[in-house]
Amino acid sequence: MVEEKMGGCWSQTKDQFDNLEKHTQWGIDFVEKYTKFVKERSEIELNYARQIRNLSKKYQPKKKEEDDNKYTWCRAFHSTLNELNDYAGQHELIAENMMSQIIAELTRYTQEIKTERKAHFHDGRKAQQQVEASWKQLEACKRKFERDCKEADRAQQYFEKLDADINVTKADVEKARQQAQMRHQMASDSKNEYSSYLQKFNQEQNEHYYTIIPNIFQKIQVMEEKRIERMGESLKTFAEVDRQILPIIGKCLDGITQVAESIEPKNDSSQVIESYKSGFEPPGDVEFEDYGQAMKRTVSETSLSNSRSDNKADRSSKGKSKTLWPFIKKNKGSNPEDFSHLPPEQRRKKLQAKIDDINKDIQKEMDQRDALTKMKEVYIKNPQMGDPNSVDPRLAEIAQNIEKLQAEAQKFEGWLAEVEGRMPVKSDPPKRTSVLYETQNSTPPTNNNCAQDRESPDGSYTEEPSSEVQSKVQPETAESGDEFDDADEEIQPTIGTCKALYPFEGVNEGTISVAEGELLYVIEEDKGDGWTRVRRNEEEEGYVPTSYVEVFLDSNAKDS
Repeated sequence: MVEEKMGGCWSQTKDQFDNLEKHTQWGIDFVEKYTKFVKERSEIELNYARQIRNLSKKYQPKKKEEDDNKYTWCRAFHSTLNELNDYAGQHELIAENMMSQIIAELTRYTQEIKTERKAHFHDGRKAQQQVEASWKQLEACKRKFERDCKEADRAQQYFEKLDADINVTKADVEKARQQAQMRHQMASDSKNEYSSYLQKFNQEQNEHYYTIIPNIFQKIQVMEEKRIERMGESLKTFAEVDRQILPIIGKCLDGITQVAESIEPKNDSSQVIESYKSGFEPPGDVEFEDYGQAMKRTVSETSLSNSRSDNKADRSSKGKSKTLWPFIKKNKGSNPEDFSHLPPEQRRKKLQAKIDDINKDIQKEMDQRDALTKMKEVYIKNPQMGDPNSVDPRLAEIAQNIEKLQAEAQKFEGWLAEVEGRMPVKSDPPKRTSVLYETQNSTPPTNNNCAQDRESPDGSYTEEPSSEVQSKVQPETAESGDEFDDADEEIQPTIGTCKALYPFEGVNEGTISVAEGELLYVIEEDKGDGWTRVRRNEEEEGYVPTSYVEVFLDSNAKDS
């Protein structure tokens, strides 16, 4: 009865111990699961921030779109892209804080709680093993006591049987009596041993169930409560990480709202008007041409011939002024250097911008010249620092560059003066312009041609003189000889630029020498023979190995 009671109690305790072990393991697994959840959330934030940055970068204005910044709505959109970059940075901050404040902490805590749990359950299993060992020892003592009692009973019965038998000798009876007494003594010793060990086991069992196991369970309970508390703190941190960036995200959104409110439609429309106004004067009224007047005249050869010539002239002038300036089509070919394909106002702006760029380049060259001049003066005063003559080649080169740039600026200023009305016709090329100018001054005007009378055949704007004037100039130009033919040759247009990767000595005819890092104009692509035609200036051009240069073709050259 006692054995059954003890066994049932132990079995129940063992089951509860195993249940607690499973529960605490499930709690640790849950912490690891939550850590994995936060890690995946941080990866989502990083991917989201990366996609936002890529989106912002994708729609950032290219170099050719920088002129769009003059419109307020374009500036607002570009500011929105910049705010999105800051917005993406806040999501990266979320991921960073989650990694440092949650994931790293929980990973470290998980290792600690695993070690602590292992120690507690090791102590519990050790206590269980000690109780089980004591229980087995108690069982052994009890079985020995039971066995000795049975042996003593059998020895007593045997003694009594021999003592009652008259045929048995007295010596045998005495021997049986001593054997029975010995067995009774052994049973008494076993009883005392069993009783003593039973008392010891009961003490150990009470200590196990009321002291050792409760202490272990208390430690496990504290460990479990700390785990739950840490879970709560992690969840709170999870929310705080998001809450910390809300003010900055709010500022980003406020910035987008502010730039949206700064859009000025009237200002933008004024910019469009300023950018695209042509400067053309509106055409006058079309006069009525009465073809019936010829029928009322007296029919004669003279009047007939005069009317035919008049009709031809009328038809020619009519055909010339047929295309009105609002319906002019742009030339799809390469644009001329003087921007004559543009309307006057836009042409003036382009020429002015070109002159400003050339002046900037001139200023840069002059700054370099001044710096080299100072360096040469230092070398002259302190020869040990360097040779003054070593600076002269570079100074000569800079002087040539300045001279070329000034000539180019003068050329564009002449075109600009023409547009602004300071000159009657354009001044490039010089020799042809002078001939045409003199011819026009010496020839009385036959008709009053306005801007729309100077349209090119494809509808683009040009300021070339009329065919009548050209026919009068042609005999004079024919007498000018080869000199005028050379000036009349057009320079082949550039299709891009290139940068010399290696130095090349152009010793053969048709080649050109280049220095490493030098920038040149490309005027002809590689046709498959391994050579590219380049130009340094208006006088120096030639072929260089294609593998020696890095070519950057213009967009219109690529399309063609």
